[in-house]
Order: sequence, then structure tokens, then C-alpha cells
Amino acid sequence: MSVAISVAISVSVDSRPPLRFFNTLGRRLETFEPLEAGQVRMYTCGPTVYAAPHIGNLRTFLFEDLLRRTLRWFGYRVEQAMNLTDVEDKIIAAAQRQGVDIATYTDPHIAAFFCDLGELAIEPAEHYPRATDHVADMIAMIEALVGRDCAYQADGSVYFRIGSFAEYGRLSGVDLTQARRGERVADDEYGKDDARDFVLWKAAKPGEPSWSSPFGPGRPGWHIECSAMSKALLGETFDIHCGGVDNIFPHHENELAQSECANGTPFVRYWLHAEHLLVDGEKMSKSLGNQYTRSDLVARGIAPRALRYLLLSVHYRHQLNFTFDSAATASAALERLDQMRYRLDNARTLDTTTADDLVEAGRRFEQHFATALADDLNVSGALGALFSFSHEVNRRVDQGVTVAERAAVVATLESADRVLGVLDAGAWRQREAPGGGPGVGDDEVEALVAERTAARGRRDFAEADRIRDRLAELGITLEDGPTGTRWRRS
Repeated sequence: MSVAISVAISVSVDSRPPLRFFNTLGRRLETFEPLEAGQVRMYTCGPTVYAAPHIGNLRTFLFEDLLRRTLRWFGYRVEQAMNLTDVEDKIIAAAQRQGVDIATYTDPHIAAFFCDLGELAIEPAEHYPRATDHVADMIAMIEALVGRDCAYQADGSVYFRIGSFAEYGRLSGVDLTQARRGERVADDEYGKDDARDFVLWKAAKPGEPSWSSPFGPGRPGWHIECSAMSKALLGETFDIHCGGVDNIFPHHENELAQSECANGTPFVRYWLHAEHLLVDGEKMSKSLGNQYTRSDLVARGIAPRALRYLLLSVHYRHQLNFTFDSAATASAALERLDQMRYRLDNARTLDTTTADDLVEAGRRFEQHFATALADDLNVSGALGALFSFSHEVNRRVDQGVTVAERAAVVATLESADRVLGVLDAGAWRQREAPGGGPGVGDDEVEALVAERTAARGRRDFAEADRIRDRLAELGITLEDGPTGTRWRRS
């Protein structure tokens, strides 16, 4: 088995093409070249923890997980930071309505976020910085901006002077000439294409949390949080910054401007952004009642594995339309993969070492899989290659497989699932019987199949039909063929 596994894995290691990503900065596909050979430093925008993440947020987190897993599959070491925004306007307003401090309000939402990550098999990042733990870093960056005349104080707050950064707008395409001198915005977010000086430090207000600073008591603005935390954890310049398309402006545009002005160095080399998720063709909103969380969907019978598959199945730069029909389709796709894996495990073992069709099929699959992923995470192509490979395995198991072939297929699937995270050994090894009772064991199934075969041999077709019906009740489907009867769990 070790030989077959090493052969299957060596294809992905030795024959991988160079990775290419669509860089929002420049709007073009670029070959990925990290700052440090073999090492990727990546910052991904995490949740603003004022509510449980909805499936639009989860789609972005899963895209970032696919990116992380792909980088690791291609041999890179990854250091990822995902921030937890635990102080900003919406959080403060919600905590005030409940009459609690912001930590008491945000802690349950942070716990729910990590529960979602675990249920959806999202690999943990190396760092999960909370904004409230890095206020000193934010104050230091604001001081640097004031010292460089890129920021100024007004009405007890500190604002970034966008006119001080000649390249403002190069990420989002926003036209700097729209800004009028002296116009400022104190909110964390503002209108699309509305380029105005934005707040770095907000003067303290009665009843709001505040910290001491050289500018007076107050709290950081939203945009400075990520700039300070990414610098503290990943350095002044790092490889990849991710988020949803709604982050491009103003958040990421402002991050880029303030970071490069404060540090005097380039900020991020590759910016990747995931498109919006729709529900039944419409934008999610509470008023439409279509803003679902993971727990909402689990309560409606959608398994986390199927949700992961569905939210990954459309390219990250294309809008994804969630429907309950598409969720059912995702579940059915996983069931087909489970059945293939079960049939492989129960296929007749050929007493030969010469057949190697499935070893070669595994090599071809990994080459196609790698080529698709290298093309800006073309997950549709990667999944297409997986199902083509599954079809080849299904075709061969009817004839039987060699020990080497079975081991090669298992190793190839395990390798691919290090990227996809959707295959589940338990789903094909242990199936529940209809009605939720304990499943029948393999030995019992084999014994019943043997009894049925004997009954057919003596032409006792009534007994054979009775055994078939009994197996059907236990969730077992029989397939009679020229080489005998095979069975699978329905």
C-alpha cells in the first residue's frame, strides 16, 4: 500500500503548475510569487461579532479556507490571521440596547463563529486577533500618520487625510476628485464611491467604551483595526489579503492608504475578493426572511457537509445563488461519492498485481485537479475532475480491483480532500437503517446475500424475493450481474 500511496501523492507534488490568482489590485490574473519562498502570509477579514454569521459570510470564509488549503496542498507553509472585530458602531449600539458591556455582548457571537468553523471543517488560522487586544498598536499607527501629516485632529477625533495619498482609489477604482476639502465621515462605513476623509480615532461619547490616547479618550475606527493587527502579526508587507467584494470600498481601500502612508512600504501584494451570495435570486435581508445561518439550515435538514460543498461549488468570483433545491443537489452529489467509496471498499479483490488502470486514472485526476486549482481556484473544474474519476472507479469496481489500485484510489481521494474537505469516511462505512435504527452489519448482509444466492440456485424464488425484501428494509440494494450479486447501502 505504501508504494501506491507514494505514487499517487507524488503526482500532485511533482507535476503541479504555477498558481495564478485574479488580483483585485490591477484587475488581472497574476502568477503567484510569495515574498518568501515556500511561505505565505495571509490576512483574511473575519466577522464583526454582533450577530451569528449568515451564509453569505460563511461563503467568504469557505473561499478563504479553500485558498488556504490549496496553498498548503501546493506545498506552501501558510501563516493566516483572521481578525475578530469586537468593537465598532453596530456592536456598541447593540450592547447598549441590552445594557451590557461589549465583551459580554460579543463573547457568545465569537463562540458561535468558532462553532460554525468547526462544523464546516474550516481549518483554523494561526491567529485570531481581537480588535480590543490591539488598541495600543492602533494608537501607534495613528501617531505615525499624524507625524507624517497624513492625519489630523478635529473635534476630539483623528481623521485620515485622503489627499495625502496620491494613489487613493487604485484598489477600488474610486475617483479621488469626488472628495471636497474638509469633508469628513465619522461613521465606520459610508456610501459607495463617496471618498472622504475617514475617522481613525473617535472621541469618547457618554456610555461608550473608550481608551486613553495622546489624542484624548476615545476608541479606534473600524478601518485602522485591520491595518494595525495585520502589521503586528504579519509585518508591514505581506502576500495575500482576502474578503468579500463589499470590503473593497471603503474598508480595504482605506486599509491600503493608511498602511502605506504609516509604514512607507507596500502593504499587500495580492488582493482576492469573493462575490456576493444570493438567496432564491435575491439579496439576503432580514426583511425578506432569507438571511440564514448555519444552524437555521441544519434545523431544516441540510447537513454541514452538504452546505460546505454547496458554498464551495461555484467559483469565488461568481455570484452564488442559494436555494433549497441546490442544497438537495449538493447532498445528492456527496451521496454519489459515498456510494463510489463504499463500492470500492467492497469490490472483489483481483488476485493479480498487473492491473493498474485505476492507478493511472488517479494520476490523470490529480493532474487535472491541480491544473484547475492553479487557475485562480477553478473549483468547478476540480469537482468535474473528481466526478470523472469517480465514474472511472465505479466502472472498474464491477470487474474487481487489485490491492494496489484500491490503495491508490484511497490515497488519491484523501489527497484531494485535503483541499475540498467534503469526503466523509463515516458516511460510507456506517449507514443507518431506514427509520434511524442501527444499521445491519456487513457480515449479516453477506450471510443474507449468500442465503439468497443459494435459494436462487435451488430455484426457490419466493425465498429469494423474501430475502431481497428483507435487505431492502435494512437499506441494502442488490445488484445482480454476470459475476454474482453485489450489494450497497441505499
